[in-house]
Amino acid sequence: MRHLLDTKTLSRDDALEILDVAEDMADTQLREVKKLPTLRGKTVVNLFFEDSTRTRISFEAAAKRLSADVINFSAKGSSVSKGESLQDTAQTLQAMGADAVVIRHGASGAPRTLATSGWITAGVVNAGDGTHEHPTQALLDAFTIRKRRFAGESRGRDLSGISVTIVGDILHSRVARSNVWLLDALGAEVTLVAPPTLMPHDVSAWPVRVVYDLDEAIAAEPDALMMLRIQLERMHAAYFPTEREYSRRWGLDARRFELLRPDSMVMHPGPMNRGLEISADAADSARSTVLDQVTNGVSVRMAVLYLLLAGERGARQTNEEEVVVR
Repeated sequence: MRHLLDTKTLSRDDALEILDVAEDMADTQLREVKKLPTLRGKTVVNLFFEDSTRTRISFEAAAKRLSADVINFSAKGSSVSKGESLQDTAQTLQAMGADAVVIRHGASGAPRTLATSGWITAGVVNAGDGTHEHPTQALLDAFTIRKRRFAGESRGRDLSGISVTIVGDILHSRVARSNVWLLDALGAEVTLVAPPTLMPHDVSAWPVRVVYDLDEAIAAEPDALMMLRIQLERMHAAYFPTEREYSRRWGLDARRFELLRPDSMVMHPGPMNRGLEISADAADSARSTVLDQVTNGVSVRMAVLYLLLAGERGARQTNEEEVVVR
């Protein structure tokens, strides 16, 4: 794997490879000593032009547990705030010897530009670009669904027969887009639920079913219900009357939560707006995978960095070197 830029072009086999390697990585995190020597001598740069807590810390933890050197770069307080271009920043990282760049950017397509421009030879991982995609979030969501649904028999399995309903601000959600393409590639059935104003204008080419009524979607008894945050920072118009009205019609309140199948998963990529798109009853229940998603995110990102920087070389290393990939 040279780069991870999206899930739309990620094949089923490549996605399964990442998920299976993530299973191995998760096993190592149950040990007393969680650190592996696999990426010793490699340098991973977290290049974040947008605010992030979970994703940035998750990538940092993943790289450090693989023994890579980590450089955290925030646009705030850097030369970017003085007008430095992406090209100049990339060439600076190239001169510093970066082996992998994890980039989050407000402009859709920025990671692909970085990967294909020739400015840098490092592998590029998209950690979220505009309203385009967030591939590692979709991978950790699929990993979480697979692990919950198939327990100890998840390795090598796709998500055929699994139904996933994604609810909320689909229009501005890169998480929703990445999940749609990945879940479809893995065989899952995907339903989108949102107010008409928060549904992309043309989803006819998307492999999804579209519903505008959350109660109707819940009545279909999905295996997983993924609630999305309302991205007020990306909204420059009135997409719904009031937050209270949105919560009443499209929020997972205590009543709707009780209507879910007992074994249905409740998911959220975070950060959550409790009381708006999800109630405390749902977020804190045993059916909630919110904290599992955070934990699994480290294992999935370890797998991505491993495949990006070690690949076949790592697979040939000896057991004494503690490389876990089968």
